[in-house]
Amino acid sequence: MDRQMGATGLVDQMNGHLAAMEEALTFAVLPAVRRPIAIALAGASTLAAWQALDAGAVDRAWRRYELAKKAAQDAESPLYLAHAMGEQAYVLADAGRPQLAVELVRDAQRTHPERQSLRLRTWLAAAEAELCAAAGPGMESAARSALERAARLLPDDGETRDADMLSIFLNTGHLMRWRGNVLAKLGDASAMEELYASLDSADESFVRANSGLHCDLTQAHLVRGELDDARSHLQKARLLANRTGSVRYRRRVELLTGRL
Repeated sequence: MDRQMGATGLVDQMNGHLAAMEEALTFAVLPAVRRPIAIALAGASTLAAWQALDAGAVDRAWRRYELAKKAAQDAESPLYLAHAMGEQAYVLADAGRPQLAVELVRDAQRTHPERQSLRLRTWLAAAEAELCAAAGPGMESAARSALERAARLLPDDGETRDADMLSIFLNTGHLMRWRGNVLAKLGDASAMEELYASLDSADESFVRANSGLHCDLTQAHLVRGELDDARSHLQKARLLANRTGSVRYRRRVELLTGRL
């Protein structure tokens, strides 16, 4: 529901869901009972935080990630803790603290890496690449290095979802889109090939992600001075951002509009 409809229509439902699980965890006594509730709360809080970030509610997103981290620690789950830290780094980036965002996502990768799944480690490396690319001049080499590490780590098992953390969707196609995003941010002309290949194989149910893909294509065409193509993709990005009510992508669309 989140990836197709966006966060706007799910806020009340998620708030009720989180409140119910927090209440259940408060009155759960034995570790065998607490742990599965804590894991569920960690996953739901991380999703709620990402939704809040997508809706432009940075303060609420930060608090939801703090709840997710606390629940992950209660569950003794390094996977959920590292994932929440990695996503929380995007809050810092959106709040204008790109260097601190990079430090946090790197710290997430040092959080019991031996207990993290390969797909989660791939996700964290790709997130580091994106955050380094967004941090501006001086971080290009670090961004490319993180991309290469992500490509090495991605398991070749034909799966899309992480069996240990079902909220992570990451296969070759998803990583290709992510790589295109990073290269577009770096102004690399080779981003175009990656992005169009990703567009050809894109899952249409990932509506919000596809809005980002069209934003990346807009940016890549702008680098090459291809304004008509840039306008075409920007229009598609705007339609998808409006469909999901994504404040985050609407802002990016407006920034790109200002460059046309």
